[in-house]
Amino acid sequence: MSTQELDKSQFTALILVTGVDAPGVTRALFDELSPFSITVLDIEQVVNRNRLILTALIALDPAHADAIESDLLLLGKRLDLDIAIDFSDVILETVPSAQHLHVVMMAGALKPSAVSAVSGAIAAAGGNIERIRRTAAYPLYAIEFDVTISAPANDADSVVNLRQSLAQVSRANGVDLAVELGGLIRRAKRIVLLDMDSTLIQQEVIDLLAEKAGVGDQVKAITESAMKGELDFKESLTARVALLSGLKSTVFQEVARELVLSAGARTLIRTLHKLGHKVGVVSGGFINVIEPLLKELEIDFYSANELEIVDGALTGKVVGGIVDRAAKAEALRSFATAEGVTLSQTIAIGDGANDLDMIELAGLGIAFNAKPAVRMAADSALTSPYLDSVLYLMGITREEVESATD
Repeated sequence: MSTQELDKSQFTALILVTGVDAPGVTRALFDELSPFSITVLDIEQVVNRNRLILTALIALDPAHADAIESDLLLLGKRLDLDIAIDFSDVILETVPSAQHLHVVMMAGALKPSAVSAVSGAIAAAGGNIERIRRTAAYPLYAIEFDVTISAPANDADSVVNLRQSLAQVSRANGVDLAVELGGLIRRAKRIVLLDMDSTLIQQEVIDLLAEKAGVGDQVKAITESAMKGELDFKESLTARVALLSGLKSTVFQEVARELVLSAGARTLIRTLHKLGHKVGVVSGGFINVIEPLLKELEIDFYSANELEIVDGALTGKVVGGIVDRAAKAEALRSFATAEGVTLSQTIAIGDGANDLDMIELAGLGIAFNAKPAVRMAADSALTSPYLDSVLYLMGITREEVESATD
């Protein structure tokens, strides 16, 4: 070894402690190490079903190696723990630039084959898994992988490639997957913008109105084609609204009482608010019906179409411009600007073709029980009925959710 290499070398010990967990184990380990001249480089501890795995990486004087090993082995006997030590010289090199990512996997039941497939996709993308932890066990199991990829932090291709690979894994294994950038930005203030119909609520408002007007089948057929992207949204909405002409405006209160929130919607909104985030709703539906519910939920920002009323009845027209997919994207920009948040710190959630522009514009676009075209365009696709599972994609654990909703 050359003199230059010796100057860059560091003698280290990797300490592995395993066994039944008990109070004071970590303190006992570091009390034992305190008399020696060492530097702690890294620590990680996991407890699962009362079984402890504790690792510590230390830098030390090679002359102290035998004494440290002897003391730690005696400590293991006293505490009835297994302690192993691996000593080695490490050549200090410049750390290559790396991108830190979080991969979240969710399912009602996690299978080994799914974990294997996700791990394989990460490895194939040049990623290394540094940590795995469970963040939720109810109503879904959520597992988070902390991943590094040897690429500059501003290299978007690595993220895109990994997302594309994981999208295939998601479809093949029946799990929901998402990739997000790591770092402090993940915990910064965010805004979350949701579609209304079939996202925040379980129904399509125009379908409910159409049933009252006796034109349910006609409107549903147009709605389905529009959501699939087969029809221009503005034209389809104009055609559907025209069928409502003559309906009494008193129907708004009646339909508003029939609205059913998606499972977990209240938990999602309450948790985001408690953690300092903002929540918005942008809808191709109608403010005449949904505004009371949005106010009850204390939604921070909302935009929707308005049905024209003359002499207490619907005219079959919309007041002002129609909220289409371009308008939804513009609403996301406006919401972010008003809150002083960059687009990278925005999340957009929707299910239909009308949501595509805002999903693609957002820092994290989520397809919620969406049509195939929307699932393909989104960063992540959720197939469970639980809207609050969005929180796990954001790195918020079940414990934090329960604490925020107490």
